[in-house]
Amino acid sequence: MLDSQHLQWNAEALWQRLEPLLPGLSVEVLARADSTNTRLLEHSRHAGTRAADDATRPGELPGASLRRRAADIQPCLLVAEHQTAGRGRLGRDWLSTPGASLTFSLSLPLAPADWSGLSLAVGLALAEALDPCAATALPRIHLKWPNDLWLLDAPGRGRKLGGILVETASLGERRLCVVGVGLNVAPQPVQGLSQGFACLQELQPAITAPAVLARVAEPLVRALLRFEAEGFAPCMAAYARRDVLRGHPVTTTLAEVPQGVAEGVDERGALRVRDGQLHRVVSGEVSVRLQPGAQG
Repeated sequence: MLDSQHLQWNAEALWQRLEPLLPGLSVEVLARADSTNTRLLEHSRHAGTRAADDATRPGELPGASLRRRAADIQPCLLVAEHQTAGRGRLGRDWLSTPGASLTFSLSLPLAPADWSGLSLAVGLALAEALDPCAATALPRIHLKWPNDLWLLDAPGRGRKLGGILVETASLGERRLCVVGVGLNVAPQPVQGLSQGFACLQELQPAITAPAVLARVAEPLVRALLRFEAEGFAPCMAAYARRDVLRGHPVTTTLAEVPQGVAEGVDERGALRVRDGQLHRVVSGEVSVRLQPGAQG
């Protein structure tokens, strides 16, 4: 395990908490990396296999995938203080600033009966860890289908707080799942964000990136293990409380459903959109946005 010279990550204490849940886990902290997802996907790959960019994402299975040696499936939590080439969904860049962002990836072998809804379950675990609230209170951290965390300003109005990128690699009969997480911790000089910018210090002014990691790591692991055993269905009610799209007009890049009203998600994590009839929109190459005027 490597300790960064810049921030105190307490990697040993984190490992002690997580290793009983994920035997064989390693925890690594790098001062600088291109992309933590790419690092984990490319680690020890066979010479001549496809590049990490060809790895699959849930919702695109089955398909071409990166092949790794069976010996390289031990779980790993990889943190980068400064991620220089972070990747978001649909190939978008994810920008991060040292100390002002938390960027990490967790890899582990996973074998759910159905991969559908995994990014939603991950987002829910992060939101509940960062924003626990009573059953009667309105959560501040909401979820934008399928993989964004938002800081809510008003119903249907908010700013982007973080994002999730889930990828998989073939392990013969098994799959390695890599969950990448990017969270804005402190204010940063950013421009041109269509969904606005939010950070966790708006909720807790003194919080740091290592403190955020310590708060979310164990709930994330437990959520992944629960998803493997039970799928997304048990998460539906909790997700609905934090669904920023629910009940609001949306536009989509799906030709059959250019616009409609979001009616939540189903038991497999598909977004339900009504435009006279009800459509199921599944993750993949589809982008969904609140209609102009419906968000801040």
